[in-house]
Amino acid sequence: MRPLIFLKLGGSLITDKTRPNTPRLEHLKRAADEISVAYSKCEVRLLIGHGSGSFGHSEASKYGIRSGVSDSREWSGFAATARSAARLNRFVVDALWESGVPVISLQPSASAECRDGELLSMALGPVSSALNHGLVPLVYGDVAFDSVRGGTIISTEEIFAWLAARLRPKWILLASDVPGVVGRNGQTVPVITPASWKELSNEVGSARGIDVTGGMHAKVRSMLDLLETSPGTRGVRIFSGLEPGNIERAICSPLEALGTLVQSSH
Repeated sequence: MRPLIFLKLGGSLITDKTRPNTPRLEHLKRAADEISVAYSKCEVRLLIGHGSGSFGHSEASKYGIRSGVSDSREWSGFAATARSAARLNRFVVDALWESGVPVISLQPSASAECRDGELLSMALGPVSSALNHGLVPLVYGDVAFDSVRGGTIISTEEIFAWLAARLRPKWILLASDVPGVVGRNGQTVPVITPASWKELSNEVGSARGIDVTGGMHAKVRSMLDLLETSPGTRGVRIFSGLEPGNIERAICSPLEALGTLVQSSH
Protein backbone atom coordinates (compact mmCIF):
# COMPACT_ATOMS: atom_id res chain seq x y z
CA MET A 1 0.00 0.00 0.00
CA ARG A 2 1.24 3.48 -0.81
CA PRO A 3 2.50 5.37 2.25
CA LEU A 4 0.14 7.84 3.86
CA ILE A 5 1.32 11.41 4.36
CA PHE A 6 -0.43 14.18 6.27
CA LEU A 7 0.28 17.65 4.87
CA LYS A 8 -0.75 20.90 6.51
CA LEU A 9 -0.85 24.20 4.66
CA GLY A 10 -0.32 26.69 7.45
CA GLY A 11 -2.61 29.64 7.92
CA SER A 12 0.43 31.92 7.76
CA LEU A 13 1.27 30.47 4.35
CA ILE A 14 -2.11 30.75 2.65
CA THR A 15 -3.44 33.91 4.36
CA ASP A 16 -2.12 37.26 5.47
CA LYS A 17 -2.48 36.83 9.24
CA THR A 18 -2.10 40.57 9.84
CA ARG A 19 -5.20 41.40 7.74
CA PRO A 20 -8.59 39.80 8.51
CA ASN A 21 -10.06 37.46 5.89
CA THR A 22 -7.23 37.91 3.39
CA PRO A 23 -6.11 34.87 1.37
CA ARG A 24 -2.70 34.74 -0.28
CA LEU A 25 -4.00 33.32 -3.53
CA GLU A 26 -0.66 33.23 -5.33
CA HIS A 27 0.89 31.08 -2.59
CA LEU A 28 -2.17 28.86 -2.46
CA LYS A 29 -2.11 28.28 -6.22
CA ARG A 30 1.58 27.39 -6.25
CA ALA A 31 1.14 25.06 -3.29
CA ALA A 32 -1.78 23.34 -5.02
CA ASP A 33 0.25 22.92 -8.23
CA GLU A 34 3.13 21.34 -6.30
CA ILE A 35 0.77 19.01 -4.44
CA SER A 36 -0.77 17.93 -7.75
CA VAL A 37 2.62 17.11 -9.28
CA ALA A 38 3.79 15.20 -6.20
CA TYR A 39 0.53 13.29 -5.84
CA SER A 40 0.61 12.14 -9.45
CA LYS A 41 4.26 11.05 -9.57
CA CYS A 42 5.33 9.96 -6.09
CA GLU A 43 3.00 7.07 -5.22
CA VAL A 44 1.64 8.38 -1.94
CA ARG A 45 -1.73 8.73 -0.28
CA LEU A 46 -2.43 12.20 1.03
CA LEU A 47 -4.53 13.75 3.74
CA ILE A 48 -4.37 17.55 3.66
CA GLY A 49 -5.22 20.00 6.41
CA HIS A 50 -5.02 23.77 6.53
CA GLY A 51 -4.96 26.41 9.21
CA SER A 52 -7.53 29.18 9.52
CA GLY A 53 -5.05 32.05 9.37
CA SER A 54 -6.64 35.47 9.20
CA PHE A 55 -10.09 33.95 8.71
CA GLY A 56 -11.13 31.80 11.68
CA HIS A 57 -8.50 33.15 14.09
CA SER A 58 -9.79 36.70 13.82
CA GLU A 59 -13.34 35.73 14.77
CA ALA A 60 -12.22 33.22 17.42
CA SER A 61 -10.01 35.82 19.11
CA LYS A 62 -12.76 38.46 19.05
CA TYR A 63 -15.20 36.21 20.91
CA GLY A 64 -12.73 34.18 23.02
CA ILE A 65 -14.03 30.90 21.57
CA ARG A 66 -11.01 28.79 22.52
CA SER A 67 -11.67 29.16 26.25
CA GLY A 68 -15.39 28.48 26.01
CA VAL A 69 -18.82 29.62 24.83
CA SER A 70 -21.73 30.50 27.09
CA ASP A 71 -23.94 33.49 26.23
CA SER A 72 -25.79 34.36 23.04
CA ARG A 73 -23.11 36.78 21.87
CA GLU A 74 -20.41 34.10 22.14
CA TRP A 75 -22.59 31.49 20.42
CA SER A 76 -23.12 33.91 17.58
CA GLY A 77 -19.33 34.30 17.46
CA PHE A 78 -18.96 30.51 17.47
CA ALA A 79 -21.12 30.27 14.36
CA ALA A 80 -19.31 33.24 12.76
CA THR A 81 -15.96 31.54 13.36
CA ALA A 82 -17.20 28.35 11.68
CA ARG A 83 -18.40 30.41 8.72
CA SER A 84 -15.03 32.16 8.37
CA ALA A 85 -13.10 28.90 8.54
CA ALA A 86 -15.38 27.39 5.89
CA ARG A 87 -14.88 30.42 3.63
CA LEU A 88 -11.13 29.84 3.59
CA ASN A 89 -11.70 26.13 3.08
CA ARG A 90 -13.56 26.91 -0.13
CA PHE A 91 -10.56 28.83 -1.47
CA VAL A 92 -8.36 25.81 -0.70
CA VAL A 93 -10.76 23.30 -2.25
CA ASP A 94 -11.05 25.35 -5.43
CA ALA A 95 -7.28 25.80 -5.77
CA LEU A 96 -6.62 22.07 -5.32
CA TRP A 97 -9.35 21.04 -7.76
CA GLU A 98 -8.14 23.52 -10.36
CA SER A 99 -4.67 21.96 -10.04
CA GLY A 100 -6.04 18.45 -10.53
CA VAL A 101 -6.07 17.13 -6.97
CA PRO A 102 -9.16 14.93 -6.25
CA VAL A 103 -9.85 16.58 -2.90
CA ILE A 104 -12.96 16.20 -0.77
CA SER A 105 -13.53 18.57 2.14
CA LEU A 106 -14.66 17.03 5.44
CA GLN A 107 -15.91 19.65 7.91
CA PRO A 108 -14.50 18.82 11.38
CA SER A 109 -17.20 20.66 13.36
CA ALA A 110 -19.89 18.43 11.85
CA SER A 111 -18.73 15.48 13.97
CA ALA A 112 -16.03 16.58 16.44
CA GLU A 113 -16.75 16.18 20.16
CA CYS A 114 -14.52 17.75 22.80
CA ARG A 115 -14.26 17.73 26.57
CA ASP A 116 -12.62 20.73 28.23
CA GLY A 117 -10.63 21.55 25.10
CA GLU A 118 -9.57 17.98 24.30
CA LEU A 119 -10.70 16.39 21.04
CA LEU A 120 -12.33 13.08 22.02
CA SER A 121 -13.85 11.90 18.77
CA MET A 122 -14.76 12.77 15.22
CA ALA A 123 -16.02 10.83 12.21
CA LEU A 124 -13.23 8.54 10.99
CA GLY A 125 -15.26 6.58 8.45
CA PRO A 126 -15.49 9.30 5.78
CA VAL A 127 -11.74 9.97 6.03
CA SER A 128 -10.89 6.27 5.62
CA SER A 129 -13.37 5.82 2.79
CA ALA A 130 -11.97 8.80 0.90
CA LEU A 131 -8.44 7.42 1.18
CA ASN A 132 -9.57 3.93 0.15
CA HIS A 133 -11.21 5.29 -2.99
CA GLY A 134 -8.24 7.36 -4.13
CA LEU A 135 -9.51 10.72 -2.94
CA VAL A 136 -7.62 13.30 -0.88
CA PRO A 137 -9.52 14.17 2.32
CA LEU A 138 -9.20 17.78 3.43
CA VAL A 139 -9.69 18.90 7.04
CA TYR A 140 -9.08 22.23 8.72
CA GLY A 141 -8.96 24.13 11.99
CA ASP A 142 -12.54 24.62 13.09
CA VAL A 143 -14.93 25.17 15.98
CA ALA A 144 -16.17 22.18 17.99
CA PHE A 145 -18.86 21.54 20.58
CA ASP A 146 -17.45 20.84 24.03
CA SER A 147 -19.24 19.10 26.92
CA VAL A 148 -17.47 21.31 29.50
CA ARG A 149 -16.80 24.61 27.73
CA GLY A 150 -19.85 24.63 25.49
CA GLY A 151 -17.72 25.28 22.47
CA THR A 152 -14.02 25.56 21.66
CA ILE A 153 -11.49 25.59 18.80
CA ILE A 154 -9.70 22.53 17.44
CA SER A 155 -6.48 23.21 15.54
CA THR A 156 -5.37 21.29 12.48
CA GLU A 157 -2.55 19.81 14.56
CA GLU A 158 -5.04 18.51 17.12
CA ILE A 159 -7.09 16.96 14.34
CA PHE A 160 -3.93 15.44 12.85
CA ALA A 161 -3.00 13.99 16.24
CA TRP A 162 -6.40 12.33 16.65
CA LEU A 163 -6.33 10.95 13.11
CA ALA A 164 -2.67 9.87 13.28
CA ALA A 165 -3.30 7.62 16.28
CA ARG A 166 -5.81 5.74 14.12
CA LEU A 167 -4.47 6.02 10.56
CA ARG A 168 -0.72 5.89 11.35
CA PRO A 169 0.69 8.15 8.61
CA LYS A 170 4.31 7.56 7.70
CA TRP A 171 5.12 11.29 7.69
CA ILE A 172 3.53 14.54 8.77
CA LEU A 173 4.51 17.68 6.88
CA LEU A 174 3.79 21.21 8.11
CA ALA A 175 4.28 23.87 5.43
CA SER A 176 4.58 27.34 6.95
CA ASP A 177 5.90 30.79 6.04
CA VAL A 178 9.16 30.26 7.96
CA PRO A 179 12.11 27.96 7.10
CA GLY A 180 11.47 25.74 10.11
CA VAL A 181 11.71 26.11 13.86
CA VAL A 182 13.94 29.12 14.44
CA GLY A 183 16.04 29.39 17.60
CA ARG A 184 17.12 32.46 19.51
CA ASN A 185 20.19 32.85 17.25
CA GLY A 186 17.97 33.19 14.18
CA GLN A 187 19.09 29.84 12.75
CA THR A 188 16.80 26.98 11.77
CA VAL A 189 17.00 24.08 14.20
CA PRO A 190 17.65 20.96 12.06
CA VAL A 191 16.33 18.31 14.48
CA ILE A 192 14.14 18.42 17.59
CA THR A 193 13.65 15.51 19.97
CA PRO A 194 11.86 15.38 23.32
CA ALA A 195 15.24 15.77 25.05
CA SER A 196 16.39 18.77 23.00
CA TRP A 197 12.99 20.45 23.26
CA LYS A 198 13.47 20.93 26.99
CA GLU A 199 16.20 23.47 26.22
CA LEU A 200 14.77 24.86 22.98
CA SER A 201 11.22 25.48 24.21
CA ASN A 202 12.12 28.81 25.80
CA GLU A 203 13.64 30.02 22.53
CA VAL A 204 10.68 29.37 20.25
CA GLY A 205 8.11 32.14 20.15
CA SER A 206 4.43 32.42 19.39
CA ALA A 207 2.84 33.33 16.10
CA ARG A 208 2.85 36.61 14.22
CA GLY A 209 -0.62 38.08 13.89
CA ILE A 210 -3.60 36.50 15.61
CA ASP A 211 -3.38 32.78 16.41
CA VAL A 212 -5.67 31.41 19.12
CA THR A 213 -3.98 27.99 18.97
CA GLY A 214 -0.55 29.12 20.15
CA GLY A 215 1.76 29.44 17.15
CA MET A 216 5.00 27.52 16.57
CA HIS A 217 5.65 26.64 20.21
CA ALA A 218 2.28 24.88 20.47
CA LYS A 219 2.81 23.17 17.11
CA VAL A 220 6.11 21.59 18.14
CA ARG A 221 4.74 20.50 21.51
CA SER A 222 1.67 18.94 19.90
CA MET A 223 3.77 17.14 17.29
CA LEU A 224 6.07 15.66 19.95
CA ASP A 225 2.97 14.40 21.77
CA LEU A 226 1.57 13.04 18.51
CA LEU A 227 4.71 11.03 17.79
CA GLU A 228 4.44 9.34 21.18
CA THR A 229 0.95 8.08 20.35
CA SER A 230 1.63 7.22 16.68
CA PRO A 231 4.70 4.94 16.66
CA GLY A 232 4.28 4.19 12.96
CA THR A 233 5.01 7.83 12.09
CA ARG A 234 8.69 8.36 11.26
CA GLY A 235 8.73 12.08 11.89
CA VAL A 236 7.27 15.54 11.39
CA ARG A 237 8.91 17.98 9.02
CA ILE A 238 8.30 21.72 9.52
CA PHE A 239 9.44 23.79 6.54
CA SER A 240 8.81 26.85 4.41
CA GLY A 241 6.09 26.49 1.81
CA LEU A 242 7.06 29.89 0.40
CA GLU A 243 10.18 28.45 -1.25
CA PRO A 244 9.19 27.13 -4.70
CA GLY A 245 9.51 23.36 -4.92
CA ASN A 246 9.64 22.70 -1.18
CA ILE A 247 6.16 21.20 -0.89
CA GLU A 248 6.77 18.84 -3.79
CA ARG A 249 10.17 17.88 -2.32
CA ALA A 250 8.73 17.24 1.11
CA ILE A 251 5.98 14.96 -0.21
CA CYS A 252 8.25 12.99 -2.54
CA SER A 253 11.41 12.88 -0.38
CA PRO A 254 10.49 13.48 3.28
CA LEU A 255 13.83 12.04 4.42
CA GLU A 256 15.67 14.80 2.57
CA ALA A 257 17.02 17.54 4.84
CA LEU A 258 14.48 20.35 4.71
CA GLY A 259 13.50 22.71 7.50
CA THR A 260 13.19 21.12 10.94
CA LEU A 261 12.69 17.42 11.58
CA VAL A 262 10.77 16.58 14.77
CA GLN A 263 11.44 13.03 15.98
CA SER A 264 10.25 10.92 18.88
CA SER A 265 12.41 9.31 21.52
CA HIS A 266 11.70 5.82 20.16
